[in-house]
Amino acid sequence: MMGGRPLLLLLVSALLVQIRASDPLLYESFDEDFEGRWVVSKKDEYQGVWKRAKSDGHEDYGLLVSEKARKYAIIKELDEPVTLKDGTVVLQFEVRLQNGLECGGAYIKYIRPQEAGWDAKEFDNETPYTIMFGPDKCGSTNKVHFILKHKNPKTGKYVEHHLKFPPSVPYDKLSHVYTAILKPDNEVRILIDGEEKKKANFLSADDFEPALIPPKTIPDPDDKKPEDWDERAKIPDPNAVKPDDWDEDAPMEIEDVEATKPEGWLDDEPEEIDDPEASKPEDWDDEEDGEWEAPKIDNPKCEEAPGCGEWKRPMKQNPAYKGKWHAPLIDNPNYKGIWKPQEIPNPEYFELDKPDFDPIAAIGIEIWTMQDGILFDNILIADDEKVATSILEKTWKPKYEVEKEKEKAEEAAAAADGLSEFQVIPSSCCLQPLLLLISLLDCVSLFTTIIAVNFFTGLCVHFIYH
Repeated sequence: MMGGRPLLLLLVSALLVQIRASDPLLYESFDEDFEGRWVVSKKDEYQGVWKRAKSDGHEDYGLLVSEKARKYAIIKELDEPVTLKDGTVVLQFEVRLQNGLECGGAYIKYIRPQEAGWDAKEFDNETPYTIMFGPDKCGSTNKVHFILKHKNPKTGKYVEHHLKFPPSVPYDKLSHVYTAILKPDNEVRILIDGEEKKKANFLSADDFEPALIPPKTIPDPDDKKPEDWDERAKIPDPNAVKPDDWDEDAPMEIEDVEATKPEGWLDDEPEEIDDPEASKPEDWDDEEDGEWEAPKIDNPKCEEAPGCGEWKRPMKQNPAYKGKWHAPLIDNPNYKGIWKPQEIPNPEYFELDKPDFDPIAAIGIEIWTMQDGILFDNILIADDEKVATSILEKTWKPKYEVEKEKEKAEEAAAAADGLSEFQVIPSSCCLQPLLLLISLLDCVSLFTTIIAVNFFTGLCVHFIYH
């Protein structure tokens, strides 16, 4: 029996390790009130009111943006910072834009550790973060942001690196889940509703702007273009002479002397006349309103004639027009190309095997939005993709399926309402002439009959709905 105890303890320990590994590092479902666990910014500019509210049509609660055209800021500090340097890290949250999103953000900031003495009530847009992730729409902007702030080890400065060509925000009012998976091989994957939309590499210049690793060389800021450097590939021919017959003063258009006045032209008739049916209003006061004049209308006599008023010859293109003379261009014998400063070693260059992420010490939502009804829910940080997938399947998917069915039903009802507005014509109005047509075509081939019936049916449907 004693020999079995070490084995039993080993199995229990392995089980506990497995259970611990499957636990989220952070999970916020808002099943309980957020007050006391989240801190609302006390900065004056953040007047938006956060509320714990149910998602429309569900019993599930979330964190609600309750007012339009406001700035919002709220933060939750983690019990222990989450390191991003080793292993997989999954950042995931759910957002529902219940009233759409025309201009505003619905992203989360993953806050790095702050200086000693920092107060969460001071959280604002200047609070340093490690990653910013989530939807943002306004004007031409429509993207799911993924922004990384990375410290340059040479300068000590943090640089903001934006994911290139991020996915777009879904155009609906349904619940959606946004997932960012950070892998130890420098890969990052962006998923929407569990479906991969973007894959990138943190160290690739093709995937982030600016690149995490700076260029080895940069243009010398002190290098100056020589005064005699000629960048003109072509120059006017210095030996060219303007031809003697080149008239720069000739107009582009001249009067057509061959034109003649059309027969029937009414020289003495004006193009507009006083409206004979107009009369001065009874309340018109000549002293206050001035002398009343009837409004003008087109002269009806001019509509029947080729024209009215003084006739003038039309203009035509001047065959002698050449415009201002310019010497033809020739190759520049002194051309040296487009000048560029010489390259020098970049003092900010460094090499990197993997990003030196700052830990995540808090999660914050700091947004400005013109829409209310934005609902955040099921905020997750995990070190296992399966945990994120499991929570998505259990929390988001059932809600989304209900919302999708409701959306389909509303669209079908709207379509039915649209059809009901069309004029309905009794079927006999089309059926009787159609039967007559078939009887007349009795001696014609079957193929011709089918074509005629289809054509007539199409006309019938057209007149029913138009």
